[in-house]
Amino acid sequence: MDETESLNRAIHEEVALFPYDMAWPALFEKERDRLLDLFPDEFLAIEHIGSTAVHGLSAKPIIDILAGVESMHQADDLLEPLCRAKYATSLAYNASLVGRRWLMRWAEGRRTHHLHLMVYGGEEWHRRLAFRNRLRADTELAQRYEKKKRLWAAEFTSDREAYTAAKGDFIKQELKNAS
Repeated sequence: MDETESLNRAIHEEVALFPYDMAWPALFEKERDRLLDLFPDEFLAIEHIGSTAVHGLSAKPIIDILAGVESMHQADDLLEPLCRAKYATSLAYNASLVGRRWLMRWAEGRRTHHLHLMVYGGEEWHRRLAFRNRLRADTELAQRYEKKKRLWAAEFTSDREAYTAAKGDFIKQELKNAS
């Protein structure tokens, strides 16, 4: 499989959840260290987020990484260098985003990492970390979230956007309930 075919397969892969893998934290650390080596002065912080960051939680086997930058202008300037560093992105998709930029890594026709660039310390930065931290601290919430994700994965197997939107609604409601 050539690189273009691998990328296309990764873009169009179905939503599938896998049992928690003890290797996920190490895969995050390896990629965090690689990013810090490649861009030693660019990131103010790099965090492991998403379900792969919560011990015991089933997830799509994609490591979600939150990288804090000083400004969205800096995030935009990083897109091309990150693409040279084995990431891919969609400029059209990123143009639709407010307050963040998104990239992915892939291998063998599947996504391996999502990289979310955001202003360090901003509202969205804190929201994403708050939800991760709540999942880590509240087993009942993590179990409810996993049950919902399984239902959404079955319902939206071929529609990643709908799956992501359903998760987003759940996250917003849970964070609202916590305030």
